[in-house]
Amino acid sequence: MNGQQIVYDYLQQLDIPFEYYEHPEAPTIEIASQFYRGEGTTLCKNLFFRNHKGNRHYLVIMESTRAMDIHAIEHKLHQGKLSFASPERMMKYLGVRPGSVSLFALLNDTNHEVTLFVDKALLDAEKVSFHPNLNTASLVISKNDMLKFIEHIGNPYEFLDLYDESAE
Repeated sequence: MNGQQIVYDYLQQLDIPFEYYEHPEAPTIEIASQFYRGEGTTLCKNLFFRNHKGNRHYLVIMESTRAMDIHAIEHKLHQGKLSFASPERMMKYLGVRPGSVSLFALLNDTNHEVTLFVDKALLDAEKVSFHPNLNTASLVISKNDMLKFIEHIGNPYEFLDLYDESAE
């Protein structure tokens, strides 16, 4: 199977079943959506940010259909000015290259330096989809198993309303 073995080993350790799909390289959410298999699954957008000083890092996960407004996200996270982290920082903290970042990349953050922010809208999903830290495959897990993974991974996390419905 495509992806980092650590992902498969950890899912097995937590007894988290998954559906596995191979597809051509999908480094952006626009490309990934071309290979998306609906089937009651929410495709997730995964964004890796750093703060202005570069001493804090954040993984933000939201529904793929949501537009990314960095200023709105800055306002909601209360972490100051944010920018996308460089490929070098992504490799250092998450062990993946741009286009392959996902919730599962937190497995490579053994020091738990990355804070996870998850859009509360994902709590309404039945199933969610992420790359297995390589963008030539996708894994589908249940929302409850996503929550189990987040709880066990050890990184600080928070669920936020990243988008106010009244603002849309």
